[in-house]
Amino acid sequence: MNVLRFLNRQKICAIDRQMLNRVARALLEDLREGGGYTLGVHLVGAQEMTGLNERFLRHEGSTDVITFDYTPSRREIERLGFRTEYSGDEVLSWWRPSLHGEIFICVDEALAQARRYGVLWQTEMVRYLVHGLLHLDGCDDSKPNLRRAMKRKENKLLKELSRRFDLGKLGRVNKSLGAHERK
Repeated sequence: MNVLRFLNRQKICAIDRQMLNRVARALLEDLREGGGYTLGVHLVGAQEMTGLNERFLRHEGSTDVITFDYTPSRREIERLGFRTEYSGDEVLSWWRPSLHGEIFICVDEALAQARRYGVLWQTEMVRYLVHGLLHLDGCDDSKPNLRRAMKRKENKLLKELSRRFDLGKLGRVNKSLGAHERK
């Protein structure tokens, strides 16, 4: 059974969660080719993201996306008493039929980066979702060559999603908030 849950804990933008759910499920289907998932996606503001970033990653300030992968590692598999007769990635592909994790997306960062790069903030937000899912699917961006490879995958998937969905309809900025509340 697949579980995908969205929690919107920010107020700067109104989000069409049904559409975001359809986009995410299409992305998961493309990435996992029928593999299972249990995934929580949290849309948060800059203040909450700053707290998460400082507490869990020990980085100062806000960031665009943070992913928590709850899938057991090979060491954890062995510690639980499972025999790993396979080597290397074969063990992970055997054990990792499903994605298990949470993705925290900072909507404030999506707005800021969209202005910086001249794109829709909704597209930027979906980019963060793609980035987080790629991490859960095993992609690593800790080294320059890995970062470039992951960015290529990210761009390809985002382009495909942009063809299938009108990402601009994912939400709107809440005009009712005062300027001091939107910062």
